[in-house]
Amino acid sequence: MFKKILIANRGEIACRVIKTARKMGIKTVAVYSDADKDALHVEMADEAVHIGPPPAAQSYLIIEKILDACKQTGAEAVHPGYGFLSERTAFAEALAANGIAFLGPNPKAIFAMGDKIESKKLAAAARVNTVPGYIGEIDGVEHAAKIAAEIGYPVMVKASAGGGGKGLRVCNSPEELAQAIQSSQNEARASFGDDRIFIEKFVTEPRHIEIQVLGDKHGNCIYLNERECSIQRRHQKVIEEAPSPFLDHATRKAMGEQAVALAKAVGYDSAGTVEFIVDGKRNFYFLEMNTRLQVEHPVTELITGIDLVEQMIRVGYGEKLAIKQGEVKIDGWAMESRIYAEDPYRNFLPSIGRLVKYRPPAEGPTGKGGLIRNDTGVYEGGEISMYYDPMIAKLCTHAPTRDEAIALMADALDAFYIEGIQQNVPFLQAVMGHERFKSGRITTGFIAEEFPEGFQGVGLLHDAAEKLAAAAVFAHARDNARARHVSGRIHPDGPYPSEWVVNLDGTDHALSVWLSADPAGPMTFRFHDARNGESFTDTIVVESDWVPGRNVFTALVDDKPFTAQIVKTLDGYRLWHRGASVSAKVRTPQGARLAAHMIERVAPDTSKFLLCPMPGLVVSINVEEGQEVKAGEPLAVVEAMKMENVLRAEKDVTVSKINAKKGDSLAVDAVIMEFAG
Repeated sequence: MFKKILIANRGEIACRVIKTARKMGIKTVAVYSDADKDALHVEMADEAVHIGPPPAAQSYLIIEKILDACKQTGAEAVHPGYGFLSERTAFAEALAANGIAFLGPNPKAIFAMGDKIESKKLAAAARVNTVPGYIGEIDGVEHAAKIAAEIGYPVMVKASAGGGGKGLRVCNSPEELAQAIQSSQNEARASFGDDRIFIEKFVTEPRHIEIQVLGDKHGNCIYLNERECSIQRRHQKVIEEAPSPFLDHATRKAMGEQAVALAKAVGYDSAGTVEFIVDGKRNFYFLEMNTRLQVEHPVTELITGIDLVEQMIRVGYGEKLAIKQGEVKIDGWAMESRIYAEDPYRNFLPSIGRLVKYRPPAEGPTGKGGLIRNDTGVYEGGEISMYYDPMIAKLCTHAPTRDEAIALMADALDAFYIEGIQQNVPFLQAVMGHERFKSGRITTGFIAEEFPEGFQGVGLLHDAAEKLAAAAVFAHARDNARARHVSGRIHPDGPYPSEWVVNLDGTDHALSVWLSADPAGPMTFRFHDARNGESFTDTIVVESDWVPGRNVFTALVDDKPFTAQIVKTLDGYRLWHRGASVSAKVRTPQGARLAAHMIERVAPDTSKFLLCPMPGLVVSINVEEGQEVKAGEPLAVVEAMKMENVLRAEKDVTVSKINAKKGDSLAVDAVIMEFAG
């Protein structure tokens, strides 16, 4: 077996590969840019080599720098992870020319299947169903408009070398086509160094289901079942699961056998994924083959018990597959939630900065056959950079059934506390609690259809208000008990009041409290709700070891587990539970009566400004001062984390002043332009 391998990547996937290599007794080498000098993968590896400045085009994408790192350290093999050089034929060839093993497929397979246009031609030749479209490069806007008119709208403009949603746009009309082509080419050029694009029909009511394949250098190839990846936003996967709630055994077998046949046709000899679109009648169409490890590979590992990274290393060394097709099983159900540094309340715009607090849920068995796994490449105090993908972690759960995997994921997300940057945990919670998602009736249009106005948060579950009010008073009692130990206080031993009013985002909950134990130690509260002047009706018993300063409130509420996130504010607490965020103001009855007379603060009017929604680089200013702009027309394009964001007019306006120009680096809420009227 190899003695030392180099990981030509960064972040969570580099950490993931290092874990398996360590388990196999193989030493590891990390590479890093200036932006990653303090990154977790650098700390985890046995050795680390600096390869250049932050932009990937000057570091992680330079083949010569990876080769030099291999020569410096004596690495015998390279695992490319995903993205960057993972699907570059030239990279695999350069390694082979220098006697270094590539822990991925052979260059011919990468060339044949890594290019979306060529792979569609191969699939068509092999009589694999493909989505209607133009199999070939698009030569300009006029050519694209002609093809789109023949295929019929909606169409997808896709980068030939694309992946991860980069360089992909959906157009519903001819008016959107020119901007879509320009943005797709810009993103593709920046991310892959290849701006070729093609067009295909956008299939309505689609599911995105992919088959994991695994081949060796001796002609053996098997499929490891499927992954359902239909929960997507802007064609970027958000939640994945295995198996699919939609496929039956016959369809799974047919898709798997077709994927293997396609892989064998190109001599595929590593882990890879064949992606399909599946319609409502279980007809499936080949989309593309990803000749690398997928981001969502953990869900396949959880239901099969097969370590895909280990298999890639063994196959790369020349070993035969030790697994037969008949030995591949489906054990339970697995879910994966991608936790991104983005603000779900501001149309998921990227968020960068320092992870002031990073407290994921505990990994490992949870009882009742459940398991939590968290793949990450960050740590508390680390920084989320503007130069790379905004992923923070991949949170996975495994349980005997789909319902149990979803419930365990909801609990795990409740316990995942992040502070310092915005993140999408509340949105993931909202999806987990959505009835359509829980029923399995999902398509790639789920997010757009169920959140058409974007994510504005969700309401509290029917029984959550009382529990959160109880948690707020519980926390207040603990804070009060600790404060009584501060020296010099007046009346430090006075009784804790038994009457409180908790205002949850405008709604008062009057609570009477009975302390059954010392507030400074473990205790049980009884909460009797006296709302609307009624007699005491509800009793809630809360038991917890929560102490001030802890941001995750775990308790038994009426003997049932309950988890919420909690942060102290000036006059109460901010709590998060199941995707809902509420402000809990804890007051005495007299304080509540006085608070009712307070004047409510009104947010300032920013409708006359175009504000930069995230830190980023101005790609273009599309208007001039004095120009009249109609609602929906593009005003500017801002790039952040390798994605271009088109900022459009929300209403008819006249541009009075432009404060930014192409090439400017802007902070969040910087004024790009002003409007008259």
